[in-house]
Amino acid sequence: MLGFDYGTSNCALGIMSGDKPKLISLGDHGTYMPSSLYAPSREVIVNWLQQQLSPGTKAEFTSQRRFQLQKGQSMLRELALDDIPGDLYFGHQALNRYLEEPSEGYYIKSPKSFLGASGLKPQQIDLFEDIVAAMMSHVKQLAEQALQQDLQQVVIGRPVNFQGLKGEESNKQAIDVLTNAAKRVGYRDIEFQFEPIAAGFEFEAGLDKETRVLVVDIGGGTTDCSMLLMGPELMASLDRSPHLLGHSGQRIGGNDFDIQLALKGIMPQLGMDTLLKSGKPMPINSFREAVAINNINAQTEFYSAANGRFLQQLKRDAEQPDLLERLVKVHREKLSYQLVNSAEQAKIALSDGHSHAIDLAYFPPRETGISATVSQDLLVDAASRELSNISALMQDTVEQAGCEPQAIFVTGGTAKSPVLRNFLQARYPDSQFIVGDNFGSVTAGLTRWSQRIFA
Repeated sequence: MLGFDYGTSNCALGIMSGDKPKLISLGDHGTYMPSSLYAPSREVIVNWLQQQLSPGTKAEFTSQRRFQLQKGQSMLRELALDDIPGDLYFGHQALNRYLEEPSEGYYIKSPKSFLGASGLKPQQIDLFEDIVAAMMSHVKQLAEQALQQDLQQVVIGRPVNFQGLKGEESNKQAIDVLTNAAKRVGYRDIEFQFEPIAAGFEFEAGLDKETRVLVVDIGGGTTDCSMLLMGPELMASLDRSPHLLGHSGQRIGGNDFDIQLALKGIMPQLGMDTLLKSGKPMPINSFREAVAINNINAQTEFYSAANGRFLQQLKRDAEQPDLLERLVKVHREKLSYQLVNSAEQAKIALSDGHSHAIDLAYFPPRETGISATVSQDLLVDAASRELSNISALMQDTVEQAGCEPQAIFVTGGTAKSPVLRNFLQARYPDSQFIVGDNFGSVTAGLTRWSQRIFA
């Protein structure tokens, strides 16, 4: 009986130890594995996954993916000629492999962000299902090694709304991908629970009286808010729907903070906000697309051959072509994830300091070194739209509930940021304000729920 937070930022599994949830060690990853994957080629992911499956599941999978497996086998032979293994890497190892050679291989961070995307073709959905299954298989194997037992029952966290433009249709697409992937890797009983409600379960375990709690779960890709009636006498109920007073969610998360900080804090070093020789301002669209790692269409457009030619022309037309050469380098060497990772590390550093210098040594001139200094004030300015939208989600949930919260429980990785805490607390000064375990609250709540429904 597991709780599985397949998060946009991290993956974590929990199991009950006595009356308390315990996070399971995932080998070298620790208790949290960053949600990222690296393969020497996108085509070989399906072949790696096939080798992890049980004989019964493997036969059906082989039949469903026959064409993709043949294509992957051909790619594996090409890789072998260059003495490149067909191994997959996960978590920090995946990021390190990408950073070694950004222009080589296939790297994806936060695949959960794409599961509800509109307009995906069947082969794209198959690819995302295989990516999710590969990550789930890796995590499940490590957990089974740590616990020395087979794991077959799981509650998986889900946002109120996945990222997508088609509402419930997008949500169904994402749930289908997660369910198919979980079944494929050996989970027999699979249930889902809203992530903010799960986070609330863990907070509820420490309450001594009935309380109206506004749970704000700011994940990597989505923010979900729930107004819940909680208390020790309500914990044992298997139907919590009467206690759910309001509920809202939107595609806003920690990744958006990183992207906006990359745009406002780093892109000026790549020529944004400069002028063309004509005196006109530099077009901004390519700078936005370069860092939009959670938008398939924007990334496809940025890395198109046509945009490569456009960037070369932009460089010729620029007053400061040396700066535009850095944007050309992003296109040529596929550095989008590296840029956003630099911004993410800066955001984390700003949790403990007012300013931070981002090292941009991967851009010329390397011998002199360049950096971009960002501050908490810049982060507030860069993420002003995201902060306002989160505030609006909270207000919408309160209005649905028809009452003010007595406590506000904020969780998720971005909750650690004093910028966010100060912003939110200022809007509800009369409520008790609690910041939970930045990553573990959802996993712990999912684990508690798993024990209740599978017992």
